[in-house]
Amino acid sequence: MASGELAAQGFIEKADERLLVQAAQKDPAKFAELYELNFDRVYAFAVRRLHSRDKAEDLTAEVFRKALANLQTYKWRDVPFAAWLFRIASNLIADQAKRFSREKNLVANSPAESPTEPSTIEAVESHARLFRLVQQLPNDQRRVIEMRFADEKSIREIASELGRTEGAVKQLQFRGLQNLRAGLSQKDGQ
Repeated sequence: MASGELAAQGFIEKADERLLVQAAQKDPAKFAELYELNFDRVYAFAVRRLHSRDKAEDLTAEVFRKALANLQTYKWRDVPFAAWLFRIASNLIADQAKRFSREKNLVANSPAESPTEPSTIEAVESHARLFRLVQQLPNDQRRVIEMRFADEKSIREIASELGRTEGAVKQLQFRGLQNLRAGLSQKDGQ
């Protein structure tokens, strides 16, 4: 295809997408077409950032739920609809990171810092490093940390689900947090 044909095709796709958005704003049942067109993109975006298929599936579902709920406020700005979906996904990921950080501070019995929006590259990299460190924890510690902070389960719920005592879960959580602190301070010391 010549570049002129590609440009014309891109214009047609934008016009079609705009019409799909307008139709979905009038009739929410038409949102299914936007969902089908963008599901793979949003899911891939989530998997790359969360490194977990289960979490990516949950996040993708939440993105489309929020998009449908707020579709009436969406304004077409001549950019792909997926850009709006990616922004929703990014905000949800940032919210999860803030919740994890806030919980970590509470569990460590340190004064809770006020959670801040990751506004700098360093803050985003710090969050990404924390998620990588969690993935590197021994399996039992990782499961307890994820269940406690990402899934927001109580010690009792985790103990019941894992078939362990509450004391054992607390010990795994303590060791997991120690390993995360050590990993974070080791990277910061370099």
